[in-house]
Amino acid sequence: MATPALYRRFRTLLMANRGEIACRVIRTARAMGLRTVAVYSDADRDALHVAEADEAVWIGAAPARDSYLSIPRILAAATASGAEAIHPGYGFLSESAEFAQACADMQIVFVGPTADMITAMGSKSGSKQLMEKAGVPLVPGFHGEAQDEATLAAEAGKIGFPVLVKASAGGGGRGMRVVRSAGELAAAIVSAKREAKAAFGDDRMLIEKYVDNPRHIEVQIVGDSHGNLVSLFERECTLQRRHQKVIEEAPSPTLNPAQREAVCAAARKAAGAVNYVGAGTIEFVSDGQEVFFIEMNTRLQVEHPVTELITGVDLVEWQLRVAFGETLPLTQDQIVLNGHAVEARVYAENPHKNFMPSVGRIRTWRTPEESNGLRIDAGYREGDSVSPNYDAMLAKVIAWAPTRDAAIDRLNRGLEETDVRGIVTNIPFLSALVTHPDVRANAIDTGFIERQLTTLTPLAAAPGDLELCAAIAAILGEEQAAQAGETSPWQAAGWMPVGRRQRVFKFRHDGHEHKAVLHYGSGPVKIVIGEREFAFTSSAAERGRFDLTLDGSRSHIVAVIEGHELYLRTRNGRFDIHWVDPFGGDDEEQVGEDKIVAPLPGTVVALLAEEGATLEKGAAILTLEVMKMEQTLRAPFAGVLTSIRCKVGDIVQEGVELAVVEPAELKAS
Repeated sequence: MATPALYRRFRTLLMANRGEIACRVIRTARAMGLRTVAVYSDADRDALHVAEADEAVWIGAAPARDSYLSIPRILAAATASGAEAIHPGYGFLSESAEFAQACADMQIVFVGPTADMITAMGSKSGSKQLMEKAGVPLVPGFHGEAQDEATLAAEAGKIGFPVLVKASAGGGGRGMRVVRSAGELAAAIVSAKREAKAAFGDDRMLIEKYVDNPRHIEVQIVGDSHGNLVSLFERECTLQRRHQKVIEEAPSPTLNPAQREAVCAAARKAAGAVNYVGAGTIEFVSDGQEVFFIEMNTRLQVEHPVTELITGVDLVEWQLRVAFGETLPLTQDQIVLNGHAVEARVYAENPHKNFMPSVGRIRTWRTPEESNGLRIDAGYREGDSVSPNYDAMLAKVIAWAPTRDAAIDRLNRGLEETDVRGIVTNIPFLSALVTHPDVRANAIDTGFIERQLTTLTPLAAAPGDLELCAAIAAILGEEQAAQAGETSPWQAAGWMPVGRRQRVFKFRHDGHEHKAVLHYGSGPVKIVIGEREFAFTSSAAERGRFDLTLDGSRSHIVAVIEGHELYLRTRNGRFDIHWVDPFGGDDEEQVGEDKIVAPLPGTVVALLAEEGATLEKGAAILTLEVMKMEQTLRAPFAGVLTSIRCKVGDIVQEGVELAVVEPAELKAS
């Protein structure tokens, strides 16, 4: 049983995190009457979570190791601000037993389990040993302390390939590799250890049998310091990419009521093995026949909102009440399942470039109104900068409805009405994913996204007549606004110069040029595209949003103009179009796809080929650590690696050339 003195009422809460989870916790804490304190690094001085807190304390430089992962700096901020409690959120120090114990030693309430519980359940290896003793079914694997290459190789051989090598500490898909043959094992272990060390400060590995075509199911549990423990149903998190969850939903559409009760009972048994206190998640993998325990996360999960929406429970409020020393507000039989909820994680990443993270300033941030079952948990706003130092998640779009189909429809509408510019996001990819017929039919497994990548990341559609007309309307509206209130002649009723005039517009999309001609003057305004002619009017409700009417058919248009770049959202989807400058100066030098350059600021962590090596197209050349994830740069074509212009440990900036590959045909000549 936890020591009661660790839980007591407090008035000031420090949020030891950033982004959307910091904003999420701060809002509930303030609603409960608590004074809130944010912490921030150099990169986050103007961040949303800083603005939303009652007070904010600077904790160091941008790299997480110098700020959000620094226990002394976090504790110093708590002392300076008079915080009596610390909420760790998720990621960073949320599953650090050392941090939980340091808080206890300073008589600061840690909003979460005790250090002993984190040690017992937070370690994937340790928790599996504990679950084995408790009789909870496990995936076959090696969870021992020995970490030498020979032992890991021998254990993998006993388990049988394919196996999953993954970090004993942490989560989120980092430090995790699928290994399908003995020859791949050594490199996978080196890479996984390196990534785990960078993300969690701990490179210990475990090995499990890899379950092909698995489903990922997890159960939300909460315990208090009085011995009460409940489960709040389960979530399905099967839609993943590189072991990172992308779409989560509750309840699982895979389980029937009997299976639901069985897996929830197993989760309560697992948490009860350590008399667990706080919010946590018991994670399982299913092969379609059986369900196996894989790990426990001793913290709040990213996907907790879907559980909140189907139960009506504010899990952060429960965490804080447990930290106050109170009993749980509801008993197990009082927790009722209502409807269905689905969540999509919005990331700053480019699905068309292997989900490479995107950094920069957010120039446009528009989300739909939170109502009618739609919820948006965001950590950014217009004008904020996305830093390469942290996780790339920007926000979560969550939808609730009475049925799963209705929840999916509502989520997709929310995604379609979300516009983020200045950086690249995965929003179109998410929309394609949730509307895929196999997703709607629940015919999925954890490898679904990898198999369907081509379908889920189609090439951008060419703009049609509607988009070209919308582009012209957007430009005219922008020009009218620039005239400081003067009326634009082609939008003014009754503007009648002598005769008719025309204005030619040219647009470029995906290397192709499109032409449209605006005819105005006496009589109605028209647009001619090829042989087609359209009667044209537009009316702006607000800047960047307007109604466009073509031949009597009205459409709502969203438009963002940045110089000569136009972003349009129409009923046909999203379009990025370049307006060709009619006065010249339009050609821009672009970095070719064949350049081996740093796509973002990062650290060179491995060189995977030697100068002079003959490479096949796609051969690995070097690995960068970018936004806490490893990105491998590969040969764009078959050829010879003539030069490597970096070394391991180099910190490189975006656009710096790192290697030179000469095409094979040039080398031969």
